[in-house]
Amino acid sequence: MSDMRGRRVVVTGATTGIGKETARALRGMGADVVIVGRDPKKIDETVREIGAEGVRCDFSSLASVRAAADELARRFPEIHVLVNNAGAVYMERSVTVDGHETSFQVNHLGPYLLTRKLLPSIRRAARPERHARIVNVASTVHGSGRIDWEDLHTTRGSYVGLRVYSATKLMNVMTTGALARRLAPTTTANSLHPGVIASGFGSNNKGWMGFGVRVVAPFLATPAKGARTSIYLASSAEVENVTGKYFDERSREIPSSVVSRDENAQERLWQISEELCGDSFP
Repeated sequence: MSDMRGRRVVVTGATTGIGKETARALRGMGADVVIVGRDPKKIDETVREIGAEGVRCDFSSLASVRAAADELARRFPEIHVLVNNAGAVYMERSVTVDGHETSFQVNHLGPYLLTRKLLPSIRRAARPERHARIVNVASTVHGSGRIDWEDLHTTRGSYVGLRVYSATKLMNVMTTGALARRLAPTTTANSLHPGVIASGFGSNNKGWMGFGVRVVAPFLATPAKGARTSIYLASSAEVENVTGKYFDERSREIPSSVVSRDENAQERLWQISEELCGDSFP
């Protein structure tokens, strides 16, 4: 891994699990780390624990995302690395204050909006000899994801939480491809599968999902192992010039799904996301 001294890194979902271990490791490598989380108490605890700075952001509110992005841009004119780690799975359908299906907004629209609003700071940090980087934490389940372009808010038929989650992870990979084309050559964007990790992911749900997460946790990989590929993509010189790619939990570049690599679909998603967020790409 490269020396990260002098590099400003923003990690979302960084108060627990994979995000926290990613932030901890990059701070240990010398980076100036900013953790982004939803719970003010957990933010304060993590800031003290790893020696970082903190910004609150609730991805279920686009107003909160815009406020967090504005604060980050004001406090940190240059952001060298953005790790979009925050995400959640929901077993029951709900709608955000913005009127979007919750999983669609928390896993896709929120990170998309935060990334786009931080692009001036990210581009400002990019150098020909050392690129700025965007790292999107997706999942291997993106391969089974399907996007219903006519029903992005999942209003028709029965709501299957894991199916909706898979679709949002597909969106993460597709957005990475669209970003890579727009930001070349001085800023890279890559996505990854962190592995099946005992991070508490899914424990926000009641019933069998929350219970299942607790039961299988002892048999899963640790959050520190799950953070390895995020850390690698955020810091390694080996991927300095690599962009628009997908990596597995062992930091190996592998093909993402055929659907995720469809550039026309990537651009369609980008345009829809712009429209739903109410802003255009600068």
